Amino acid sequence: STASMDKHPQSQERGITLDLGFSSFSREAPAQFQEKGFETINFCLVDCPGHASLIRTIIGGAQIVDLCCLVIDATKGIQTQTAECLVLAEIMASQLIVVLNKIDMFPEGEQEDGLKKCKAKLRKVFDKTKFGGDLPMVALSANPGAQGKPPVGVEELVETIKTHLAVPERDANG
Repeated sequence: STASMDKHPQSQERGITLDLGFSSFSREAPAQFQEKGFETINFCLVDCPGHASLIRTIIGGAQIVDLCCLVIDATKGIQTQTAECLVLAEIMASQLIVVLNKIDMFPEGEQEDGLKKCKAKLRKVFDKTKFGGDLPMVALSANPGAQGKPPVGVEELVETIKTHLAVPERDANG
């Protein structure tokens, strides 16, 4: 998350982002990229809160989006801003990975059942989109317990991205 870089007081207090945020990292290219001559791939993460005032900005950068990770609170499911981001993903992305965050917030002993129910509901929603219901979903906890514990599921997310990301086709003429 780019919440730590968001200067809005509500962002700082709640650990969420209200402003558009960016971060990036590089990884060794997966096999499908190496076959095309790429040794590394650069990931540019754009944290897109679903505020109507930012939608124009997000659409303006749509040409650089090759894959969208839609982060959903696993305990709440699709909220209003999630739905807005899903609409944006349908407009600007050809690939989608659903990231189910906050899995540590399920009550003790209910995580497996809670995730199963959440995924079933979400698959019904995504079945009605261009992505279909059989899209990859990764469960994680980016900040488990907010007590300095290490994130859970982040490596699985990176591997899922590397596995599902197709080599983008670019128009050499711009």
